[in-house]
Amino acid sequence: MTTNLEILNSKIYSSLEDLNFGRRLTQWRLTNNKFVFTNGCFDILHRGHVEYLSKAAELGNKMIIGLNTDSSIKRLKGEKRPINDWLSRAIVLASLTWVDAVVGFDDDTPIKLIEFVKPHYLVKGGDYIAQNVVGYNFVKQNGGDTIIIPFVEGYSTTNIINKSK
Repeated sequence: MTTNLEILNSKIYSSLEDLNFGRRLTQWRLTNNKFVFTNGCFDILHRGHVEYLSKAAELGNKMIIGLNTDSSIKRLKGEKRPINDWLSRAIVLASLTWVDAVVGFDDDTPIKLIEFVKPHYLVKGGDYIAQNVVGYNFVKQNGGDTIIIPFVEGYSTTNIINKSK
């Protein structure tokens, strides 16, 4: 019998070069699944993240999250971040029933991962303009859409960190 932790770990891939991730994508493509892709740090998962990811997942039937590595987050947000290490963040995301894969990326942008996945839907939160989202042109050229999902007001990792100080 497969344990819950084995199920979680089967959704986690350290990078796009992980051969198991490539095999999983091939299987999904063969059965005409619609891929939804989003990315982020997801350092302290909160209600805003969960509602956003839930709405994003409803756009297709395979939800793939690109998850910044710890070193990528340090470059983007400073030496005091992330609060939670990559594997901890990946396990929490993988525990969401509608998440099918969590894939690490160490670059400053997820463009290589987007090009590898070839999502039908590229999704970002309400602070973005679709045309400015990394991968917008690639997804559009391949027949996909970029979707912006509004924020849940009052929820952000930065607010949570600042409240604890």
